[in-house]
Amino acid sequence: MGVLNVTPDSFYDGGRRFVPEKAIAAGMEFAAAGADIIDIGGESTRPGAHAVSEQEELERVLPVIHGLRREVTTPISIDTYKANVVRAALDAGADIVNDISALRFDAAMAALIAKEKVPVVLMHMQGTPRTMQLAPCYGDVLWEVKDFLAAQIRFAQESGIALEKIIIDPGIGFGKSIEHNLRLLNRLSELSSLGQLLLVGASRKAFIGKILNVTPDERLEGSLAAAVAAVLAGAHIIRAHDVKETRRAVNVANAIRDAVWDEE
Repeated sequence: MGVLNVTPDSFYDGGRRFVPEKAIAAGMEFAAAGADIIDIGGESTRPGAHAVSEQEELERVLPVIHGLRREVTTPISIDTYKANVVRAALDAGADIVNDISALRFDAAMAALIAKEKVPVVLMHMQGTPRTMQLAPCYGDVLWEVKDFLAAQIRFAQESGIALEKIIIDPGIGFGKSIEHNLRLLNRLSELSSLGQLLLVGASRKAFIGKILNVTPDERLEGSLAAAVAAVLAGAHIIRAHDVKETRRAVNVANAIRDAVWDEE
């Protein structure tokens, strides 16, 4: 899943693709580099980020979705927690909903997704983007994340969303300390008991910077290491800023994971 932020303030690529033409060109590059999904977002969810209005979000993402849909057949996901943005994005050609709130922030979201019968990503987050990194605290982070995701899967089903349409995301970096992120990645395989496709987005995040003492621009190698570890632990979808490099790393990880041979 290639990250295509149409924002001026995202933590890594904010402003780089704020002009629709640049974003469309980047999306085409993602598709050519092997992205299976292109994730378009018009509101930064970095720690401390402020919300933007629905109108502003729509003005950012709709030209990109329209333009990209004319150029590629790669599935497009809309990264938003607002039902009205989802409705317009799906009409413009989006195929998947990526909701950082796991259907909690907009009461109309679950019914809309059920009606449209599209896949949805349910992500765990402690707090909101503006507050999530102030003092994240857990008893057992894996148990609490797993319990939350199980509850939101049940809610989605009760709202009419088919089980096979639900993807889960532990929310690396969303209301977690470096220790919380590492523990989740270390025990990621334990989320497989929930029975859903598993998405992991660790690309260029702060915990990698803290481990390596580097800026977001210097976190490629750490991001690839996290992606490979996630794949080997059972992740089905890797959300990444660097599509070509991550595609190659994931291909190798898949080959290692799936290797079989005849015992003599």
